[in-house]
Amino acid sequence: MYSITLLAGFSLGLLAAGPACTCGPATPAASPQTTLSDANDVHLVVKNLQEKATRLQSFQARLAYVVKQPWLESQLRRKGTLSYAKLDDKSSLRINFRTLQQDEEPEQPYLEQFLFDGVWLWHIDYQTERVERRQMAEPNQPIDAFALAGKHVPVLGFSKVEDLYEQFEIALVSEAQDSARHHLHLKVKPNSAYKDDYTTIDLWVNKKLGLPSEIVAVNTEDDVHEIALLDPKINDPIDKAVFRVDVPSGFSVDVIPLKKTTQTK
Repeated sequence: MYSITLLAGFSLGLLAAGPACTCGPATPAASPQTTLSDANDVHLVVKNLQEKATRLQSFQARLAYVVKQPWLESQLRRKGTLSYAKLDDKSSLRINFRTLQQDEEPEQPYLEQFLFDGVWLWHIDYQTERVERRQMAEPNQPIDAFALAGKHVPVLGFSKVEDLYEQFEIALVSEAQDSARHHLHLKVKPNSAYKDDYTTIDLWVNKKLGLPSEIVAVNTEDDVHEIALLDPKINDPIDKAVFRVDVPSGFSVDVIPLKKTTQTK
């Protein structure tokens, strides 16, 4: 759950903005007419994406998150909201999942929250009435949400272009039926830091905004993670209270301190 949560939550670095849509996330399969553009076109899209994403100060959106397991013919769908902001020289992130739907079963209320304040990652599960509070950094050395995400998922838009090319083979896919977006296809290289986690990642970048709107990631077990952010609000003011942690009465709290790294002489 921890790694999946990072993919869903910190995908903001990949999915910083995009147009509202009523459809589900796009699939990574290319049509027979699909062609790959040359390296210069790819570099221009990636460079523009980096420039747009680094200017992001706040973001709010509805979150649609789907996990497909083809070998089990199973699908899990979650809906919720996501908020991100740079406040007081540090970043804060909050994800509220509100529903869960398994396969063709009716959608059910399912409240689950994730919050990150630069030091602590909180997971509040209202079904089990448990809270996990995991320390991710020293109190005097808070880290950005995207910096944390980069250790687990490729945060395109907040990683150096040179680092991305070291980790992936990046192609720009031409899609005649979708003229409003660029489609980037990232194939994990054999020596990549992500080789044990993912095989491919597809991004659809809104051409007008220069920022991604969807992501489809396939992990090494062939599970497909589809994420879409709907009705985005970019760089609007966000009240600090949005990122306040409220532990419900009676919930148990497990505290996991930061692991200290030992240096060998």
